[in-house]
Amino acid sequence: MESYRVDVEVNLAGGLPRFDIVGLPDAAVSESRERVRAAVHNNGYDFPVSRITVNLAPADIKKEGPVYDLPILIAILKSTGQLRNDTDGSAFIGELSLNGEVHRVNGVLPMVIRAKKERLESIYVPYDNRNEGAVVKGIKVYPVKTVKELIDHLNGVAVIEPVKETDYNELFAPEGLPDFCDVKGQYHAKRALEVAAAGGHNVLMIGPPGSGKSMLAKRIPSILPDMTFEESLETTNIYSVSGKLPDGVSLMRQRPFRSPHHTISPAGLSGGGTVPRPGEISLAHNGVLFLDELPEFTRSSMEILRQPIEDGRITIARVAATYSYPCSVMLVCAMNPCPCGFFGHPTKPCTCPNGAPAKYLSKVSGPLLDRLDIHIEVPAVNYEELSSKAKEESSAEIRKRVNAARKIQQQRLEGTGVNCNAKMNAALTRKYCEITSDAAALLRSSFESLGLSARAYDKVLRLSRTVADLDASEIINSDHILEAIQYRSLDRKFWRV
Repeated sequence: MESYRVDVEVNLAGGLPRFDIVGLPDAAVSESRERVRAAVHNNGYDFPVSRITVNLAPADIKKEGPVYDLPILIAILKSTGQLRNDTDGSAFIGELSLNGEVHRVNGVLPMVIRAKKERLESIYVPYDNRNEGAVVKGIKVYPVKTVKELIDHLNGVAVIEPVKETDYNELFAPEGLPDFCDVKGQYHAKRALEVAAAGGHNVLMIGPPGSGKSMLAKRIPSILPDMTFEESLETTNIYSVSGKLPDGVSLMRQRPFRSPHHTISPAGLSGGGTVPRPGEISLAHNGVLFLDELPEFTRSSMEILRQPIEDGRITIARVAATYSYPCSVMLVCAMNPCPCGFFGHPTKPCTCPNGAPAKYLSKVSGPLLDRLDIHIEVPAVNYEELSSKAKEESSAEIRKRVNAARKIQQQRLEGTGVNCNAKMNAALTRKYCEITSDAAALLRSSFESLGLSARAYDKVLRLSRTVADLDASEIINSDHILEAIQYRSLDRKFWRV
């Protein structure tokens, strides 16, 4: 996720014509020789007939991808005197076509940020990547369409205007998200998701088919709090590196919502591959990762989530290097109570054989379940609720309360590196979860009767803190504890079948 500076050096020597690239290049970098040679010829410049050695420094770090095409071409033209002006204080990134067009590359945003840290004055990027660079202030970002256009600019023949810096306040989040006003009934589930959105808590929804679990989950992005600039930058960085940043988008303002299919591999979920890339859990950073039909995911895929959702970062170890990607997500899971889906249904009988519901539910391990803050039942909706003409509360109204609660948390946790209640560690939980004596007695009795773990105890306190924030209360009272415990105990009748 972090960029580093690479200096491109070119040496021209006598002898038989040859073009070598050194500095641990991969196949894509080595193939730059033919792209650069063709681009130089096809734009009317002279390619040196000599022994050419290109060094990519530092030489001990492996170089990957076609991003080095443009700087190699610039270095060659500069070494032959065809580029007259000084390029000190400038950086170049871009892939070349054979006719000299500069193509889009991945990871431009972190590269521009790094160039600014290196105190460079300007950076030349592919025209299609111009919006990414526009986010970073304090460095001139020049969009380049062709090699000819760039050389003319550097030689003073024609001028390329730098990209205008994007004002974050002028950006807006996409509209047209599914709205909670479309959901009939399910008031308890809506309230639980409001609490989850306000505090960034993980959720497990259990219910029969057609009860609205997926419908509710897909509407969570419409009530999530506004992204801060830092969160937007972090999320945009990940999408830039992955090559998934939408066209025309300079900064992601909408929290991501990722819903991978249950056939996804552990590497697809966590990240990795021959050339490591962020997985679904990292693409959902600062947003929602929705796992529908949770027991259908492989055991290894589910268990791989345990540590990352606690730490907010996933580390992938490979022979050549170790890669770390941020993954601070709100994990939302949905599942049926049994294979047929109707165990505990008020009107439809369960057709599973004896022991099947327990076996089905046991696919979700206790340690993973313990890391899900909220467990709620989503019952079947009756006809009266479905046919009701009453107006349901909109996402905009819920989001106002969520934003107000999240603002309280951000002010309270300022300077701690944490921005929501769900991410508080044990020390912060003890410091900010002040409860009344009655609430403490209630929590004690619930802890003993329900057999909660130490992790569950902390999660109940953090949930209570979020409920109190929605209530604009500094002290956690018995009502807040009761609501939080209710969200931890609704799964008990299913898990004790």
